[in-house]
Amino acid sequence: MNINVTAKTVNLTDTRTSALASIIVTATLGAALLFMAGFAQSATLHDTAHDSRHAIGFPCH
Repeated sequence: MNINVTAKTVNLTDTRTSALASIIVTATLGAALLFMAGFAQSATLHDTAHDSRHAIGFPCH
């Protein structure tokens, strides 16, 4: 019986860079959403939510 075992080298720098990039993108997107929601007029937020519900077919009336 002959068993071939191969070792795979994982570069930790690539993994850390990828994780850091994911965190930065997520934090930036979250901050942008909070900023937009914080400064939007309440009527604008209501209309956006209302139109989104209609677009996905969710009854709201």
